[in-house]
Amino acid sequence: MSSSQTSLIDLQIMWHRLIAVVEEQAQVLLRTAFSPIVRECGDLSAGVFDLKGRMLAQAVTGTPGHVNSMAESVKHFITHFPLHTMKPGDAYITNDPWMGTGHLNDFVVTTPCFKDGQPVALFSCTSHLMDIGGIGFGPDGTDVFMEGLYIPMLKLIDQGVVNDTLMAMIRANTRLPVDTEGDTYSLAACNDVGCQRLVEMMTEFGIASLDELGDYVCDRSREAVLAEIAKLPKGTWRNEMVVDGYDAPVTLKAALTISESGIHVDFDGTSQASKFGINVPLSYTTAYTVFGLGCVVASDIPNNAGSLSPLTVSAPSGAILNAPKPAPVASRHVIGQMLPDVVFGCLRQIIPERVPAEGTSCLWNLNVRGQTRSGAGGNYGFSMAVTSNGGTGARYDKDGLSATAYPSGVRGTPVEIAETQTPLIFWRKELRPDSGGPGRTRGGLGQIIEVGSGVDAPFDILAAFDRIDHPPRGRDGGHNGQAGYVGLKSGQKLRGKGFQTVPPDDRLVVLTPGGAGIGDPRERAAELVRSDVESGLVSAENATAVYGQAR
Repeated sequence: MSSSQTSLIDLQIMWHRLIAVVEEQAQVLLRTAFSPIVRECGDLSAGVFDLKGRMLAQAVTGTPGHVNSMAESVKHFITHFPLHTMKPGDAYITNDPWMGTGHLNDFVVTTPCFKDGQPVALFSCTSHLMDIGGIGFGPDGTDVFMEGLYIPMLKLIDQGVVNDTLMAMIRANTRLPVDTEGDTYSLAACNDVGCQRLVEMMTEFGIASLDELGDYVCDRSREAVLAEIAKLPKGTWRNEMVVDGYDAPVTLKAALTISESGIHVDFDGTSQASKFGINVPLSYTTAYTVFGLGCVVASDIPNNAGSLSPLTVSAPSGAILNAPKPAPVASRHVIGQMLPDVVFGCLRQIIPERVPAEGTSCLWNLNVRGQTRSGAGGNYGFSMAVTSNGGTGARYDKDGLSATAYPSGVRGTPVEIAETQTPLIFWRKELRPDSGGPGRTRGGLGQIIEVGSGVDAPFDILAAFDRIDHPPRGRDGGHNGQAGYVGLKSGQKLRGKGFQTVPPDDRLVVLTPGGAGIGDPRERAAELVRSDVESGLVSAENATAVYGQAR
């Protein structure tokens, strides 16, 4: 099929096939990954790019922080490894936070795809690796070099031959050498499958290049997003939100400007970078900011270079949302995942019916590690991120979602998996009654989690929690969500961030925050109150206090 003969129907079918190709790519990664946070929770992304470095399609499986930052990382690979130097069987790797996805625990692997001896595309993927050395997956580092093994842009595979020196370096710099090596090969393997499926698709449709299809995907997507933006009023709206930070509160301040050419979010006025690892590279700031915009403005439009192009972001260099190297960034998700809420605060001033109230937002992962038994544990012991979450904010005409990871989208780690991978016992994991903010529509519930050691040995918690001192805020008369809490069952309160130890004769108690409510709770009908009591959203004894006259 020649370029001039390609019909719009063919282009549309090929576009859908591209999405199917990258979804299979992601499923290969999901099913072959070693780390539970990938194979059980879906903390990954996968996509196909044209030779200009434009993302043409992303897998439905994946997280916004990964895929929207990976969308820019491929251009860095092309800069370091020009297309004319690439050979069939090559693959490249980095975990550079400023050219990858924001911290060292994410490996990005990019693979050129060849058809009839000519490069036609690049496949890229990323996933979270549980341990990459250093002080571990927590916010205590004071520069990026403390946080783990730093891999610059390197060739992982050279015409089918694995870089054994690099793999030996990776194995030697992690507490989980088997998992980390396995995850690296999993990333490379999923790209290979993507390449195979793309060549099959191109052969089926009789095309030798993705140029025409790439232009079609990007142009149509950009036009669709601009058409949605054209429906909005033009101007600038501002919002700010205060979150806990590490040792001092952090102010996130945004100015959102809507114009004929797109939407720009400027984070001027945001707090300066922290001494500790809660800083955010601009790529990750951009990723979650444009995701928040896309959810409200262009939720039905596929995510690719074209749909992302009208959405732009800036932040002053040196701010916590544009922290330069070598700032510590291991827990960049704690701040970065708050950004959709910040953007929503701007948008609710013009389209409140499309915007939720504030929610927990950042993941409440239990980053735990320790020895497998008293006095032993081999050379490495265990290390795991048990993914958990709180409630989302109320929606304009619906309640928020309970125990749901928004905006990251990752699934919670099953207790059964956590207990088989570690010597920990989960004594409680249940919804937290009354934690969602009351309102005409109420916030989703958080969780109660209680964890103890199953052996006569302590374990460590690398805490990276937020919304403890500054809970999600209600709007239009809705109440705040309940604040989070982390402590010991014996009564000692723990810090929301930082390395701490749980004794073997005690238990870790975590209460994840609830989402905030929208509107006066008294507007909630009595029938809904009874339903809330019956479903456990609110306890019977608190119904009067929560809903007042509505009951």
